[in-house]
Amino acid sequence: MDYIKILDQLVSGELAEYRVDPQADRDAAFGFQQALRNYGKSKKITGRADRGGGVVYTSIDNKRPY
Repeated sequence: MDYIKILDQLVSGELAEYRVDPQADRDAAFGFQQALRNYGKSKKITGRADRGGGVVYTSIDNKRPY
């Protein structure tokens, strides 16, 4: 999966959010986390934990109201 493209879409606002569920696909969750750490604009992306272990990533510019 092209996580850099997903991260670029989050930062640009093209993608409102990206959900990761480590219980459903541990390798995908780890791969996304690694890509996020190495991403040059990682400070522009935030993650919010959901119940059950999932994480919802959004751009800090496109934060959903909680």
